[in-house]
Amino acid sequence: MITLYGIGPGFGLPEISPYVTKTEVQLKMAGLKYVKQQAMPDTSPKGQLPYIDDADQRIADSTFIRLHLEAKHAFDFDAALDERQRAEAWAIERMIENHFNWAAGYTRWMIPDNFAKGPAHFFDGAPEHLRDAIREDVLGRVAENMRIAGLARHTPDEITELGARTLSALSMLLGWKPYLMGDKPCGVDATAFASLAGLMTPFFDSPLRQRALEFSNLVAYVDRMMARFYPEHPWQRLLMAA
Repeated sequence: MITLYGIGPGFGLPEISPYVTKTEVQLKMAGLKYVKQQAMPDTSPKGQLPYIDDADQRIADSTFIRLHLEAKHAFDFDAALDERQRAEAWAIERMIENHFNWAAGYTRWMIPDNFAKGPAHFFDGAPEHLRDAIREDVLGRVAENMRIAGLARHTPDEITELGARTLSALSMLLGWKPYLMGDKPCGVDATAFASLAGLMTPFFDSPLRQRALEFSNLVAYVDRMMARFYPEHPWQRLLMAA
């Protein structure tokens, strides 16, 4: 039995972290039995979530977890893809994780109203006299990481435009196919769904979310993936709400 360590449900999502969601969807795709436990990033070998325990192996980072699942459990997430499609899927995944997720994360952390009702509550369990200082410290470190990555050097409007460019690219790549690479979901769909759902959740609002809702095929895609992989989750069907 595999143990998946993540944050848990919240913000209108079955899992708060898009990276944990990515791994959980891939476990479901592979038909592998797993249990899920809440954990903190500092318990991970790489200081981030997700990580898994699989028998006597502990694997951290969603990309390396996928490689481990493919090697140990002989499951090819991209079995239906040819070599060019595999390359395209990898390029799409890097665009999402190394570019788009910074813009999506900005909407949660750096918009004050969203931070106050969302990530700020990560620290509710801290001693009351330290709580505000801890929140301020973590928020400052997140902002600095975004600056180092390059995103936070831009204005909010520019950040929205950068994120919207990726949304437009994903919309064009998806077209009206059910999934990004064709009729069946593959590995990159777990990545795209996790990130898009994290942005589109009605719990948070932002200019980038409003831009995302303009792409009806992306909205339908998120609804479709949610219904397929989290049928028990009370998701507000965005296509009907848009």
